[in-house]
Amino acid sequence: MKYFSDKVIEFNGNLKISCPLPQGVDSMNPFKLKPAAEASSLFYQKYYRDNNQRYFIAGINPGRFGAGVTGIPFTDTKRLKKICSLSFSGSETHEPSSVFIYDVIGKSGGPEKFYSKFYINSVCPLGFTMRTEKGREINYNYYDDPELVKSVYPFIISSIRKQISFGLSKRVCFCLGTGKNYRFLNDLNSSFRFFKKIVPLEHPRYIMQYKSKDKLSYIKKYLNSFNLC
Repeated sequence: MKYFSDKVIEFNGNLKISCPLPQGVDSMNPFKLKPAAEASSLFYQKYYRDNNQRYFIAGINPGRFGAGVTGIPFTDTKRLKKICSLSFSGSETHEPSSVFIYDVIGKSGGPEKFYSKFYINSVCPLGFTMRTEKGREINYNYYDDPELVKSVYPFIISSIRKQISFGLSKRVCFCLGTGKNYRFLNDLNSSFRFFKKIVPLEHPRYIMQYKSKDKLSYIKKYLNSFNLC
């Protein structure tokens, strides 16, 4: 019998984007690298070795310092080691979004309790990068370019369907991002009826970058939303 963890690990290991990408945009697949493949496998074996039904929390796409390194959405290496008590063989990273999410997780009773009920990933489970005119590598969101959206559209649909089959509840999905990510996912859901309802929440990056003084109120908003499950 396959556990939820087995399905996620298999899904991650088979992720790839084979469609052409806009010029200057590169895909980012952490699961091709040993540190992320090992750390994420340990993570899912620790928290998802069961067949609980879970609620989907959908971010945008992996960032360079969180899932792009660890293979675990919204989990940088600091939170992975300190809170999840899992080792990581690669270089240390710090991601503000991870700080916020783990503050929410802490207020929810800790990782064991939280992950027994929720599964976090992204609308697009692989991330993207591009280089600025000065040659600096930056994160690039799937919705930043209409051409990119068109290219990865089938990949996104297929990925959501596969993840629902892990044992996700179709009653409600929580979308991290109240702007473009929510509009895209809500429109997609109107067409394919993946979930009965999409609940938008402000993205952790936005909160930490622009609304850090109000962080506690946003944590309460997250908790109140999750309590509806």
